[in-house]
Amino acid sequence: MKIIKNIVVKGKHSKPIVTDVFYKEDHQPKKIVIFCHGYKGFKDWGAWNLMAKSFSKAGFFFIKFNFSYNGGTVEQPIDFPDLEAFGNNNYTKELDDLECVLDWISSEEKYKKEVDVNDISIIGHSRGGGIVLLKASEDARVKKVITLSAVSDFGSRTSTIGDLENWKKTGVKYVLNGRTKQNMPHFYQFYLDFKENEERLNIQKAVENLKIAQLIIHGNKDTSVSIDEGKNIHSWNRESKFEIIKNADHVFNTSHPWKKENMSKELEEVTELCIDFLKS
Repeated sequence: MKIIKNIVVKGKHSKPIVTDVFYKEDHQPKKIVIFCHGYKGFKDWGAWNLMAKSFSKAGFFFIKFNFSYNGGTVEQPIDFPDLEAFGNNNYTKELDDLECVLDWISSEEKYKKEVDVNDISIIGHSRGGGIVLLKASEDARVKKVITLSAVSDFGSRTSTIGDLENWKKTGVKYVLNGRTKQNMPHFYQFYLDFKENEERLNIQKAVENLKIAQLIIHGNKDTSVSIDEGKNIHSWNRESKFEIIKNADHVFNTSHPWKKENMSKELEEVTELCIDFLKS
């Protein structure tokens, strides 16, 4: 298995998109899978590397990346050394980043013999799930879409991050990261960008317009994003497949750091469901 870590893909917003690829180097064109992390997430969180290896072993060309403003850097792609960047992130930047990764793998000469650029699927976890649903509805290169513990609505989250008047006045709000103990900033631009792009960022409308195969996976013990959000997404596209993982939390019973050699049995189940869906 070939694993290439921390490739720098050029983004549209002055910051690099730090990217990993996992694949069997056999000069055979492979289905491409692109994975998007969630809020306060990163490409090397928890057991995502083990998941990537499973996709590679199953014959996929697997890509995962850090959103360019997620708070990581090229030198330190894990955790959040760049809180200024984190505060300047927003949904449209993340959509642009995913588009840049799609553009990159569609034209990158180095992997030309290893990829089938006509067979690209995208997977998103949590907030990344909302991002992939939006992108799948607007980019014809995407042939299948999968969400893991996905949010179903950006509006309720954006407009309820505390007191809007105070946010506007001070220009910043802070959210505590329980794991790293950092006070993570959200600059007011986040709200302004959402309001300016509200129609484009409507997940329900995106799902209702999907014409491609869709898989929704959610744990029934998710306390971060209610399983009701998964049910909402399914209700907007009755052609979608909806799989419930029993006794699974928001991250399918993994954590960061993940020191074990294998995924949790819940994430194993998720990975198998994804692989079967993408091969069908």
